[in-house]
Amino acid sequence: MKIHEYQSKELFRQKNIPVPRGGVAFSSQEAIKIAQHINTFPLICKAQIHAGGRGKGGGVKLAKDISDIETMANELCGMTLVTHQTGPEGKLVKKILIEEGQNIEKELYLSIIPDRATAKIIIMASRAGGMDIEEVAEKTPDEIIRVSVDPLLGIQAYHLREVAFGLKLPKAAIKQFTLIVQNLYSLFIEKDCSLVEINPLILTKEDEIIAIDAKVEFDDNALYRHKDILELRDTDEEDPLEVEASKYNLNYIKMDGNIGNMVNGAGLAMATMDIIKLAGAKPANFLDVGGGANAAQVENAFKIMLSDENVKGILINIFGGILRCDVLATGVVEAAKKVGLNIPVVIRMEGTNVEQGREILAKSGLDLISASDLKDAAAKISQI
Repeated sequence: MKIHEYQSKELFRQKNIPVPRGGVAFSSQEAIKIAQHINTFPLICKAQIHAGGRGKGGGVKLAKDISDIETMANELCGMTLVTHQTGPEGKLVKKILIEEGQNIEKELYLSIIPDRATAKIIIMASRAGGMDIEEVAEKTPDEIIRVSVDPLLGIQAYHLREVAFGLKLPKAAIKQFTLIVQNLYSLFIEKDCSLVEINPLILTKEDEIIAIDAKVEFDDNALYRHKDILELRDTDEEDPLEVEASKYNLNYIKMDGNIGNMVNGAGLAMATMDIIKLAGAKPANFLDVGGGANAAQVENAFKIMLSDENVKGILINIFGGILRCDVLATGVVEAAKKVGLNIPVVIRMEGTNVEQGREILAKSGLDLISASDLKDAAAKISQI
């Protein structure tokens, strides 16, 4: 789960990680009040959306006085901001962050991520802050510092020194920086984060370290034990179909193709999308109903796919194990009858109770296309 920058910075404040003074505004009037409360200029106006690259897209502006604040707030609130992470459709800006400007000497990069290959926590840092870290990693990989931490042992003093010395920080800033890294690691572990990133983390001319940006993402599987974090979810930033799917514990991700697909198992779902692509079509979604899905979940999954206006055909690929084929068939039939089926549906089923499942589909009166195997199913659905 992603949260906004202003929410991430509030978590930073709770961990004594320095951030600029500021507040979030939903209108120009609120922005003016925040600016008057800070009572210092210049101020930064930053669009709040779940995407990076906001500065390059025109979503970050510098205000020199109150009149600038009003003008810029009006420009940002309600704009559709397009960045390299939003896609060409962009995202609607509904809120902005007003913050005090800083006396920047140097921009740094700092993040903490899990490394599943080694089962370690990786602290990444670079003196090339404020840039796309992917570009830095590709063109000048030697500028990135990577420090591995065993999560069973936790972060140690030598980890902190390795990062600080690698960044060539002035002696006056090292103590504060190591405290920031330590507190950031604590936040990462306590809140079950999948990413904590500060880009840029700045060194001021006074040798102070301040996080002027903040990005925090959480492991969805751990949210059940973080009710406070779950309250920070902004469904306006998510695709409506993905929000709807989450109500039924369905693993759904919308894509830009025209073939909807419903599968049980993430690996099988990935293989199904691959073979749809190889057959000359484009998948419209990733949809894993899971092994323990019941007829109601299958019905809701089918409805969600049918509600996507880009979907021109559906491929259902089920290997019946925990999810029996007769349960799947019942859910598909119920959903199709309720919403009115008007597009081709190809079904490939194998496994537990497959004959009962096929019988349910055959007696449904629906125009469904059976496939003998996955290759046959992809070939048939790609011909729509």
